[in-house]
Amino acid sequence: MTFTIAHSPDSDDAYMMAPLALGWLDPEGFDIEFIRKDIEQLNAEATEGRYDVTAISFGAYPELKDRYDLLTAGSSIQEGTGPLVVSRVPLDVPALKGLTIAIPGLRTSAYLSMRRWCAEHGFEPAVELLPFDQILPAVAEGRFEAGLLIHESQLMYHDAGLRLVVDLGAWWKHAYDLPLPMGGNAIRKNLPAELKLRFAGLMRRSVELARARHWESVDYSQSFGRGMDREMIGRYVNAWVNEFTVDPGPRGREAVRKLLEIEPLWIQG
Repeated sequence: MTFTIAHSPDSDDAYMMAPLALGWLDPEGFDIEFIRKDIEQLNAEATEGRYDVTAISFGAYPELKDRYDLLTAGSSIQEGTGPLVVSRVPLDVPALKGLTIAIPGLRTSAYLSMRRWCAEHGFEPAVELLPFDQILPAVAEGRFEAGLLIHESQLMYHDAGLRLVVDLGAWWKHAYDLPLPMGGNAIRKNLPAELKLRFAGLMRRSVELARARHWESVDYSQSFGRGMDREMIGRYVNAWVNEFTVDPGPRGREAVRKLLEIEPLWIQG
């Protein structure tokens, strides 16, 4: 039986999947087919239970919890930094209230955390959806005055001449003393329990081996890096594929609970 794994065309997702995609690990009977799509599209398709394993935004999980469980291995959780709200010119919060902000998706954790930040400042943001990799150029070209950056764009906004309004990961750390969870891997709830546990262990080994063979995994993921050079991809995946990716642990799980305000069901790898 073909076992479908869907992930975003993002270098950190590709990095953690490299050992499975390149045959460094025994697949333990799984005949794996990889599907690569934008994370907001994967969030939407997960509402149909389309894939056996799929990357999702944690922000989408409350809508998906009847179809998917979370895998402990493969989460994107970072301490002290995260998605960025940026602008063409320096902006304070009152100025931001009157603008439309380009965002990568209504189900994304980045948007959920931005809404939480905006609520602390007493407003609901006006937003417009764009594919995540089009937000930085859209702001730089003046089509939007502000945008919410995820993935590699977080490392590129300085070079585009943009200004930081808020680092949502830094705000979250200051507010709650927790890392900010962005995304994870989810497995279909209706699969047999033994199969879910077996794949959870395989996913953990893939993350561990990717980190052990770092530069080989970087080389594989570079084709997903949308113009980043090898050194920048290395920095990016080192930031996002970390100990929380191997296992979120108590603080990572508490961060997910805090962001979602529900208790997820995890399948331990």
